[in-house]
Amino acid sequence: MNVRRVAYTAPRTLALEAGTTAEPPPGHVAIDVAYTGICGTDLHIFHGSMDARVDPPQVIGHEMSGRVAQAAPDVTGWEPGDNVTVMPLVPCGQCPACRAGHRHICHHLVFLGIDAAGSLQSRWTVPADTLVRLPEGLPLDRAALAEPTAVAVHDVRRADLRDGEKALVVGGGPIGLLIAVVARRGGADLLLVEPDPYRRRIAESLGLAALDPAAADTAAAVAEWTGGAGADVAFEVSGAAAGVATAVDALATRGRLVQVAIHPVPREVSLHRFFWRELTLLGARLYHREDFETAVDLIAGGHIPAGSLISRIEPIDRAAQAFEALETGAGVMKVLIDCQSEAEAEAR
Repeated sequence: MNVRRVAYTAPRTLALEAGTTAEPPPGHVAIDVAYTGICGTDLHIFHGSMDARVDPPQVIGHEMSGRVAQAAPDVTGWEPGDNVTVMPLVPCGQCPACRAGHRHICHHLVFLGIDAAGSLQSRWTVPADTLVRLPEGLPLDRAALAEPTAVAVHDVRRADLRDGEKALVVGGGPIGLLIAVVARRGGADLLLVEPDPYRRRIAESLGLAALDPAAADTAAAVAEWTGGAGADVAFEVSGAAAGVATAVDALATRGRLVQVAIHPVPREVSLHRFFWRELTLLGARLYHREDFETAVDLIAGGHIPAGSLISRIEPIDRAAQAFEALETGAGVMKVLIDCQSEAEAEAR
């Protein structure tokens, strides 16, 4: 079958390639990819920041939805036409992390879309055990947000967030907003800190309190919001040094900092603050399968405002332009690539 793929070939260079696909090998399933979302990791790859890990030319992308096209003869439980998403993690099963039950942070993890071919193609062949079933009737564009929603579910679970706790989210991009929505559903009282006005408007349209750190004294606002106690939990999702400082300084005695963003360089952290208030730092990376299944249920149940987070959908042959638009961050939240369409066909 003829396939169209978008491959990262060099920093700031994506190539639309045409090729063919083979029959799925044993234990694998071929998927007709409907939509692939572009995330911050994809942008890091696009910028060349992950060249030590990504081997060009590499098809990228991992936030997706689609339909089963064909399963290998030894695969059971999947039929052509089944709606699916993919949990893009292939652990080794043998390392200390895997043996301890933490397969999502396997020491030798293969992440599909980074370490191996990803979903930014019209047909994608993956191990059958990475598939997650989607309920009938769930629109596939909204289902493409299952992976980032699973990240948010995992982050909130790592926080051990309890009903009525004050939770500060520093950074209002897609993951930050999803964390806020999931945490609020768990009973938390939320405050979001985000400098971008477009993102604040999206947050406010979802009923979230959003603060502009450039226009307000964040420390004073947190003190007023918490009665001077500080936040019980802070999620650092900004990836900026200032965001780390804001999150740490906002925490109450024995507060928990959940580090979500990937920081490309080491950051200074006030260890005195950690000592003085007996704070806890929690890393949060990726997700378990149950996080992914919960994410699908939340989207299908209408608890995740997926439609409000999708800013635009572009055909696969405009993937490069979509990446460039996301770089600015202005007026854009989540961009999806329609992997089955092309601009010329739409024009006709």
